[in-house]
Amino acid sequence: MSDGTVTLPWLVVRQDDNGNRYRVGRYATRAEAEKIATSLDDRGHKQLYWVERIGQNGSTVS
Repeated sequence: MSDGTVTLPWLVVRQDDNGNRYRVGRYATRAEAEKIATSLDDRGHKQLYWVERIGQNGSTVS
């Protein structure tokens, strides 16, 4: 049974060269998030991209 909500537990996060962090997007699977992070990272800018999982309580899980 579905209540019509979509779970997007995977975040792509960007950190710029000043140390500021931003959420780039939320994704349903780790593979999808990793693909986006890799494609952004391959652009060659100074920003750093990585994937984090959001826990059930809304906090990120390492």
